[in-house]
Amino acid sequence: MGRRAVSAVVAVLTGSALLATAGCSSGAGEAPRVSASASPGGASPPVSPSAGRTPPAKGTAAVVRTIAQGLNSPWGLAPLPEGGLLVASRDEGTITRVDEKTGAKTRVGEVPGVSPAGEGGLLGLALSPGYASDRTVYAYLTTASDNRVVRMLYDAKRPAGDQLGAPDTIFKGIPKGMIHNGGRIAFGPDGMLYVGTGETGDRGLAQDRKSLGGKILRLTPEGEPAPGDPFPDSPVYSYGHRNVQGLAWDAEQRLFASEFGQDTWDELNAIAPGADYGWPLAEGKGGADGRFRDPIAQWHTDDASPSGIAYAQGSIWMAGLKGRRLWRVPLNGTAASAAPQAFLEGEYGRLRTVVSAGGDRLWVTTSNTDGRGAPKQGDDRILELRVS
Repeated sequence: MGRRAVSAVVAVLTGSALLATAGCSSGAGEAPRVSASASPGGASPPVSPSAGRTPPAKGTAAVVRTIAQGLNSPWGLAPLPEGGLLVASRDEGTITRVDEKTGAKTRVGEVPGVSPAGEGGLLGLALSPGYASDRTVYAYLTTASDNRVVRMLYDAKRPAGDQLGAPDTIFKGIPKGMIHNGGRIAFGPDGMLYVGTGETGDRGLAQDRKSLGGKILRLTPEGEPAPGDPFPDSPVYSYGHRNVQGLAWDAEQRLFASEFGQDTWDELNAIAPGADYGWPLAEGKGGADGRFRDPIAQWHTDDASPSGIAYAQGSIWMAGLKGRRLWRVPLNGTAASAAPQAFLEGEYGRLRTVVSAGGDRLWVTTSNTDGRGAPKQGDDRILELRVS
């Protein structure tokens, strides 16, 4: 695909074993595992100390420190293996490097072509699986005509503000709107690029497998449909989503995704290839006589409005925007082993992105300068948390 949206490419379905597990009912088996060949930054996937056992029903989460403040509409967050955090500003269309030890900020550069409006702009960031040698950063952005994924060289030795190479568009044609642009991207343990998209408010796109809206896409690093994708000639990995803004894998390399509901239920889903997650025909659990995958946890929209998620200490940790809190969902396989538990309720306002910092640590960004929050002095921030 490279520089196009979706054109006819003969995809060899090498993932038939995966498809055997991808039933479209809520009673289907666990989401499949993928082979561990790469992860963001090219490092081995972190293994939680709780891998292989069910975590306690109740956990803990405490803010250790504020890493940085004074950020404008932070969205994507990508930890660098050499140290530092790359942060995308949705509304400015810029990337900033934050020193996680001192909080010092360095402007990396502006990404050309970003057209911020509503919920669109410069959104997710991810590092190439071969970042250690290729120094490549991927970004999901809204342009005047679509949402797309680009990649850029990052050279920290160049002067501040001029450290990004020209963007190379690897995938385009994702529908854009004032709302529901999705935007989270992440390289999985299989070295493939996963992309969460939204249906832009046009509900029918989510069930249309020919549309890129309301989907999770799976691409090669060059932007082609990845080998083993469930539908011929298509990058669509799962469908029936309203607005996917969180992607994370557990210690067994199973994929989870967070999703905004409309008026009733927000969702955390375990993702299987080829599965239908129901929108707009179902919202939350129990829709349409079991024809769709049920979420493993759900929340009233006032309590969540979820964006980023991360896996740590045997649980999925999920940021809440409207809910202004951090949710912990302990796992037993691809099921929640206990009721979700809330932390930081109202303490820091809207929460956007959660990233594992290794072991029992998380990095969490606030989102109070995004036009829907109530910014306080110092907003927006990156927080470091210790969790269990």
